[in-house]
Amino acid sequence: MEANKIVNTIKIIIYMIIQGGPMPEFIEVSRRKSAAILVLRRPEAMNAWHRAMRTEIVAALNAVDADQEIRALIVTGAGSRAFGAGADLKEPGPADHEIDGFVEEFAAFFEAFRRLGKPTIAALNGVAAGSAFQVALMMDFRIAHPGVRMGQPEIRSGVASALGPWIIRETLGARLAADLTLSGRIMDFAECAQLGLFHGVVPVEAVLDAAVDLAESFAALPERAVALTRDRLRELGQPGFDDAVVAWKRMLAASRRPG
Repeated sequence: MEANKIVNTIKIIIYMIIQGGPMPEFIEVSRRKSAAILVLRRPEAMNAWHRAMRTEIVAALNAVDADQEIRALIVTGAGSRAFGAGADLKEPGPADHEIDGFVEEFAAFFEAFRRLGKPTIAALNGVAAGSAFQVALMMDFRIAHPGVRMGQPEIRSGVASALGPWIIRETLGARLAADLTLSGRIMDFAECAQLGLFHGVVPVEAVLDAAVDLAESFAALPERAVALTRDRLRELGQPGFDDAVVAWKRMLAASRRPG
């Protein structure tokens, strides 16, 4: 690892600790050129995120947002199987009286991606499913390889999705929102590419390099204009996001009731 990369990585980690976050255990954060690279590091669980991992991610995103030397964020997954499998279904769900707090905490996790004042790039390395698919759709750009698959399988585990229908409808339209959320199927690479989900397709070993090259193209753009434009893009989707969060609380409570 180059000396400047070590320094920049330590800088981000120190900021995370100062802000009250833990030492990262489930993610890795580093710098390449003007981009921050956040790696999801639970390959044994297909990089599914649990509460501790989500807490680390939010702290890292806050650190990235505060660093003026960073001009873009890249997110990728460890290993070759998955960008991310979404929420870890082995993690216990909230008790009835904890539902509102649970949803609000998860919503803040999504908002940490949405409110970032820098372009975001998903360097997709395998499957992106469930809430990881949703995060990938929320990011500005997606670089993929021909083995990438994406989808919303939550319903197959008995999970009713509130945020999934919103973000899929927002990006792909009503027909696919119904198709993907009600069937739970995973789209193969060809279908994803046909839908225009990818901003670049390269061999698997070149995905991260291509994402870094794309990120570097933002370094020459006026930083304030980029931040304001990204904020405007977030504002346009805010009413739908807020509605999805309210629906999420209602649907999670309803799923606990018999009948």
